[in-house]
Amino acid sequence: MYKSFFKLKENPFNVNPDPRFLYLTKEIEEALTGLMYGIQTRKGFITLTGEVGTGKTTLVNRLLDWLQKREAKTAFLFNSRMNSSQLFDFVLAEFEIPCDSKSKSQQLMKLNHWLLERYRLGETVVLIIDEAQNLTFPVLEEIRLLTNLETSTEKLLQIVLSGQPELEEKLKLPQLRQLRQRIMLRCRTAPLTQQQTQEYITERLRIAGASGEPIFSPKAIETIHVYSLGIPRVINLLCEHSLVNAFVEQERPIQPKTVEEVAHEFQLDEVEPIAPPGGVRGDTDVYNSEAFLQNLGEALSRFRISPPSSRERK
Repeated sequence: MYKSFFKLKENPFNVNPDPRFLYLTKEIEEALTGLMYGIQTRKGFITLTGEVGTGKTTLVNRLLDWLQKREAKTAFLFNSRMNSSQLFDFVLAEFEIPCDSKSKSQQLMKLNHWLLERYRLGETVVLIIDEAQNLTFPVLEEIRLLTNLETSTEKLLQIVLSGQPELEEKLKLPQLRQLRQRIMLRCRTAPLTQQQTQEYITERLRIAGASGEPIFSPKAIETIHVYSLGIPRVINLLCEHSLVNAFVEQERPIQPKTVEEVAHEFQLDEVEPIAPPGGVRGDTDVYNSEAFLQNLGEALSRFRISPPSSRERK
C-alpha cells in the first residue's frame, strides 16, 4: 500500500523472522559467532537467551541457514510445551529416523545408532529448542541425558536451548544444577541502543529498496526508540504502522507525532515492552511438571469417596 509512495520494493518491517533482515549489532554478532563456534567444536550444550522481541528467532534462522550450507542435520522444535514421550517423538520425526516402537529405550537406541552413523560420515547433528523457558523439569532432565550420547572424545548431538531471560533464572534452580553444569556456552541478545535503533531502521529500509531519501525524520527515530526501548519487534511494529499512517496523510518524512499516535494506539505509552524484573519461582514450574501432576492424581485417588456399605446405609 505504501511501497510506491516511499519508493520501496518490499515491506521493510515485516514481523516474519527473515534472516536477510538480521541487523548485526556487536551483541548479535557475538551471539551468532558463539553459536557457530560451539557447534563446530562439539561443545554439546549451548543456551541463547534474550528479552522477547530481541531477535532470537531471526538469529536461529540465520544459524539454520549456515548449518544447511554445511549440510548439517538439524531439528528445530518450536513447541516447547511437551512431555517426555512427545520430546522423543518430535526429535525422531524431525531427524526422519524411523522407529515403530514407543519404548523410550528403543527410541534412544535408534537415535544413538543414527548419531553414530552421522559421526562416522563426518556430519554434525544439531537440536534447537525454541521457547525453552517453558520446558518442564522432567523434559529438561531428558534433554540433559541426551548429551550422554557421545564418543570417548566428542558429543554426538549439539543442543541449543533458546529462550527468554526466565530460562536463565530457571537454570539457577537447585533441581537443574546438573544441566546447568553441562552448559558450555551462553549466548545472549539485547535491546538496541538509540544509535543502533537508527542504524537498524536505516538498514532494513535499504534492504527493502529505499533510495536514500529520508523516510523517518531524526526526531521520529528518537521517538521510536523511546517507545520501543530498543526491542526490534516493537521497532518493527511502530515503523510499519507509522508508514501506513504517513501514507494516508501523504507525510514524508515521517514526524514524531505520527509515531506517538501509533504508540498510543498500541498502549506503548502505558505498558513497557520488557518484562519487569523478577526471578522464576521454582514452585510454579513444579506445579506444571509431569511428576507433580502424576503424584497429584495418585494423592487424589486416595481421597475418593467410596460408596457406603450396606451396614452404613442402615
